[in-house]
Amino acid sequence: MEERPQNRGSHKLSVMNRRTGSITGVSDVISFDISEVLLETELGMLQIKGADLHVNRLSLEKGEIDLEGRIDSFQYSEVSDFKKGGESLLNRLFR
Repeated sequence: MEERPQNRGSHKLSVMNRRTGSITGVSDVISFDISEVLLETELGMLQIKGADLHVNRLSLEKGEIDLEGRIDSFQYSEVSDFKKGGESLLNRLFR
């Protein structure tokens, strides 16, 4: 069984000019591509949408990620919303 980092403290999200973003309290990166990044944070799932998104720095040990690109939106949801009925997240996303 894969061991995940323990609770490291608070969750913080900061964005500058919709071009760069820095997020703490990240537990896992579920998926990412140039138009969407999906993260599991200490406060739930975080979906980031935009264009030309790039992960510049990722440290799951510290729970930190830095993004660059055009950031259009952030949306939070509960982790349980993605794992209903025991299905995996990928199965639910690609139904």
